[in-house]
Amino acid sequence: MHHANHFYGHASILARYCGLTGSPTIWGYLQHGWNTHDGFAVGHEFVPGYPKLVWSEAVARRGWALGLRNYVVIGSPWAYLLALQAQAPPPEGERAGTLVYPFHGWEGQQIVGDHEAYADDVREREGDVPLTMCLYWNDYEDANVRKTYEDKGFRVITHGRRGHMYVGGDLDFLDRQLTEVRAHRRVVSNRLGSALLYGASTGAEIGVYGDPMVLEGDHAVLGGMAKQQRLFPELHQDQVPDAVAHAVARRELGLDETLSPTLLQHTLGWDDDMPPQPNQEHV
Repeated sequence: MHHANHFYGHASILARYCGLTGSPTIWGYLQHGWNTHDGFAVGHEFVPGYPKLVWSEAVARRGWALGLRNYVVIGSPWAYLLALQAQAPPPEGERAGTLVYPFHGWEGQQIVGDHEAYADDVREREGDVPLTMCLYWNDYEDANVRKTYEDKGFRVITHGRRGHMYVGGDLDFLDRQLTEVRAHRRVVSNRLGSALLYGASTGAEIGVYGDPMVLEGDHAVLGGMAKQQRLFPELHQDQVPDAVAHAVARRELGLDETLSPTLLQHTLGWDDDMPPQPNQEHV
């Protein structure tokens, strides 16, 4: 099935939860990131009959409103990673500093924005605390972008690559991310995204502020920053109340929607018998 199922090591995490190894083929289309649309990239083509495996009922409802069907809610890979780590010893030391995730593009679309001005804005609002700037890999490999933040006193990191066409992805991407968000007291960004929800789900304080920047050739159907502010006005402030942040993260990440290992294995087509076939009945 689709190579995006393996982005960020998602298939590998789900396999670990099921007691399997490797990154087996998922029979369906797995949501690989959070958005305010239908859970998938604009223009994503679906083979009729195969399920759209999404993180939450909230995502499914947004898809239904667009006329799409065949959604199956399974919870996010992040939710399963938290379940896998639940028995691990807690991180050493207290949380400290702020982890920053600037809005980023991807290999096919670049971001337009003033990184120097954003760095100054973050420093002014966060104060004299350790700052970690986490960049998407293509921004991280841009020496000018990386140096801009380093010169402003930021520790600059990347969690790795998501991969493309089953090649070059870091299977421990989310593991690295979990380590970082658990180490920081705050997680902030200039746009809503998966990383902020991940931070809130671990108890970090979150905030959304600063120049939202723009994506080259952005798709109008996504609604841009205006749609995010309309749907989630309560999240657009420097310090989001913890109860509000936790409730949104719980809902959007499907933390209460996870399946048992046996049921997840069956749903993903990983049983020993034949994988599920198209034209199953799903809402």
